[in-house]
Amino acid sequence: MAGKSGAPWWAHLMMYAGGLTLVVAGGAAAVAQIALHTANNAVENEDILGDNRAEMDVEDIKGPLNILVLGVDKQGGSTRSDTMIMVHINEDLTDVSMVSLPRDLYVEIPDCGPDWGNNTCMQKLNHAASISDDWDVTRANVVETIYNLTGVEFHMGATVDFEGFMDLVDLVDTVELCPWHEITSIHGDNRVFPEGCNDYNKEEALDLIRQRYPWDHPEDYENDLWGDYGRQAMQQQAIKALITELKADGYHKDPAKLTEVLNGLGSKLTLDLPDGLTVTDLAVNLRDINPDDITSIRVPATSQETDVGSSEVIAEGEQQIAADALWDALQNDTMDQWIVQYPEWVKQTTGSGADTAPSEDASAGTTD
Repeated sequence: MAGKSGAPWWAHLMMYAGGLTLVVAGGAAAVAQIALHTANNAVENEDILGDNRAEMDVEDIKGPLNILVLGVDKQGGSTRSDTMIMVHINEDLTDVSMVSLPRDLYVEIPDCGPDWGNNTCMQKLNHAASISDDWDVTRANVVETIYNLTGVEFHMGATVDFEGFMDLVDLVDTVELCPWHEITSIHGDNRVFPEGCNDYNKEEALDLIRQRYPWDHPEDYENDLWGDYGRQAMQQQAIKALITELKADGYHKDPAKLTEVLNGLGSKLTLDLPDGLTVTDLAVNLRDINPDDITSIRVPATSQETDVGSSEVIAEGEQQIAADALWDALQNDTMDQWIVQYPEWVKQTTGSGADTAPSEDASAGTTD
């Protein structure tokens, strides 16, 4: 396998599956015999992709690979998905791009639930995951919606419970997070998170990465970090920080510690792998992916008022052309070319860990 990655799966919640892979891969040689069974059985398997699945040779793993990651929120008896990531790994398994689909993206949804007679409608993307308390129903609806929008076939899938994953912070005590300006929590306790880097325990970190509405400063809009985009950037920071701490504490080398991590992830992560492919097979083949090298892609869209309120809309013209080219690049492994052609939709990581658009033209992501 080739050298280190040019952009792995972190733009937010693929960080989960990416984090698992990183931890397992880092210690794969040391625990090949001791923790092999644990690694392969700690994570639940689930049919996530259904019929929208690309063929994959599990005996000779090569790219390109597309992975669909759904971040889930489990409340009461229902499971919803509010984060959707398309992860692309290139042919030689060295460069990774992640496309985050905005929860408010205005799309056609095949099943809009009982209020629409279970018919098709135009709605915000996260509506696809709210039509039923039955996760099997909503998951299939989300996958079908994404497939209809993009035409991308996925080789693997993952669902991740972000709140549950943050339980792993207890293993390392605290993680460092770096808000780019002060915000006050909207979750009832008025907790203030100051600008800059500080260490946070699990409760504090989870509160911070759940914030969406406080990211409404002028600089947030200038840097495409307002609202849900700000929350995504903080989630990205959190997982990077967590994996960094786990590695520093030797969890990727110590079989006993590695088993502890895998068992901790077991109830928070499910994977949809092709028959015959194990977690350790995947980890070994992706061991050179570096979580610090990130290419995070924003869907070409702009905020507009629609019949369902303020939404992210792929506008006709240049945005539609760029979006169509993006779906083709994911399917045909030409992301490197797409990134060069459409740099205004590529985000780069700043020293604070926040994502910013590389272009200084604040209008690059807007339309008149």
